[in-house]
Amino acid sequence: MTTAIRKSDRRVSPVFLGIAAVTAVSGWAVWTDYAASLGVAVFLFVTGCWIVSLCLHEYAHARTALHSGDITIGAKGYLTLNPLKYTHALLSIVLPVIFVIMGGIGLPGGAVFIERGRIQGRWKHSLISAAGPLTNVLFALVCTAPFWLHALDGVPTAFRYALGFVALLQVTAAILNFLPVPGLDGYGVIEPWLSYKVRRQVEPFAPYGLLVVFVLLFFIPEVNAAFFDAIHAILRGLGVSELDSYCGRNIFSFWMSRDQFACGAAG
Repeated sequence: MTTAIRKSDRRVSPVFLGIAAVTAVSGWAVWTDYAASLGVAVFLFVTGCWIVSLCLHEYAHARTALHSGDITIGAKGYLTLNPLKYTHALLSIVLPVIFVIMGGIGLPGGAVFIERGRIQGRWKHSLISAAGPLTNVLFALVCTAPFWLHALDGVPTAFRYALGFVALLQVTAAILNFLPVPGLDGYGVIEPWLSYKVRRQVEPFAPYGLLVVFVLLFFIPEVNAAFFDAIHAILRGLGVSELDSYCGRNIFSFWMSRDQFACGAAG
């Protein structure tokens, strides 16, 4: 099945490597306190981590689809981790980054285009949809490992706060992606198990699912409060306190935060 995939179709894109390099350098700057501006360094590190996770999220969809029968994935460039190859780069990368800047929330974006007609079996279709948010779950576990392993000794406070905010973004992305809302991955997981009639009735609403979630979270305070209460409960279970994610977000928002220097100086 995968013999049709050329080596160039699987080669990691220089664009992704560049993003990863910026993330690594800015992370080093936060760790060593070498940056002239802590806020800018944290902003670059968190944004870089977020874009890397978005690329891995879409890669997981594509790779699972490839092994499930869609051999066109390689030719579309989805296996190179290049965000510019996505069907909707604006939805997949730009808007999610804007959501992070606006509200400190990991709202999912668009998805890679998968030729579902090539894939047989409901379980395969469900797994393809689940692969993306499961990547966010794994990313969250990696980011929070120093917290739940109690291995924070020697970790600079600013870097700890940045990791706390990255973890918040990953947890929100995983939860939101798994919502059974048309247009999101959670609906994609259950869609193969629905009747043809139900799928046809729901299909016209798919383009508006993300917009509905956005409106509920940003314009209905009760929904926003309940959502973040649940997110912080999960983070506490992983050892990340609200102070960690709060200070991480404040330092990240260096252009507007009044508390960034207090948080940054806490270490």
